[in-house]
Amino acid sequence: MNRDLGIGRCGLACCLCSENDHCSGCSSDDCPDKDCCGNRSCSIEKGISHCYYCEEDCRKGLLQKIKPYGFTLFVKRYGMRRLLDCLEVHEKRGVCYHREGITGDYDAFQNVEELISFILSAEKELF
Repeated sequence: MNRDLGIGRCGLACCLCSENDHCSGCSSDDCPDKDCCGNRSCSIEKGISHCYYCEEDCRKGLLQKIKPYGFTLFVKRYGMRRLLDCLEVHEKRGVCYHREGITGDYDAFQNVEELISFILSAEKELF
């Protein structure tokens, strides 16, 4: 896990992405999707660094999907550090984010509140 990459503008966990060894994250100018990412352009227009700083309950772009929307809501409710701590515990337990050709464990949820509960379940091992 590369905590320095944190969570992308749209809520994707850049810190867990299998491509993070050659990616500087969506806030960098070398982001391969910088010209076509609606979440990136919207947050730049609003003058915010990430969708979780927006006061709207938006489902634009990647926020239409449960995982990035759930991660965004988690940060709004509990903060970035708490999310990263939980994701790190899950990673050590073998929870898979996703990799080329593999659907990750966080992708299995149909309900955002169930995803958030799953993320919080890592706290049993934090304390």
